[in-house]
Amino acid sequence: MRLNLQTDFALRVLMFLAARKQRASVEEIADAYGISRNHLTKVAGQLAEMGLVTTRRGRGGGIELAREPETISVGAVVREMESLAGFVECFERDSNTCPVAGACGLQGALRLALDDFLLRLDGYTVADMIPRPDRFAKALATPRSG
Repeated sequence: MRLNLQTDFALRVLMFLAARKQRASVEEIADAYGISRNHLTKVAGQLAEMGLVTTRRGRGGGIELAREPETISVGAVVREMESLAGFVECFERDSNTCPVAGACGLQGALRLALDDFLLRLDGYTVADMIPRPDRFAKALATPRSG
């Protein structure tokens, strides 16, 4: 299993903002991680729609956490950002063409595994992802090549 790029970026943005504890521009965050500003702008919009960040345009603008990092569940972020209904074809009722759907145990096993994965992530908050905020912030301040 691999999280999509948007989920990865969303978690990175939330962690950056939690460690920094103040508003930051998309450009600052993109530069710190060495990632695409365009992708990050889209992700910031999604996080704002989810109510996890607030955005402000113009001079002095940027994004900041809308909630305390201790209240943001990593599992909830992953559920919102990922398209988990299509984890495997047989999870999609409307488009499932598997001839053995309902007759094999794979769908049940994968559903349990996915549920266990998400349940484990529910036990973590964004704050848990940065147990040493000073060290985290210092690592982000190191210039990235490429």
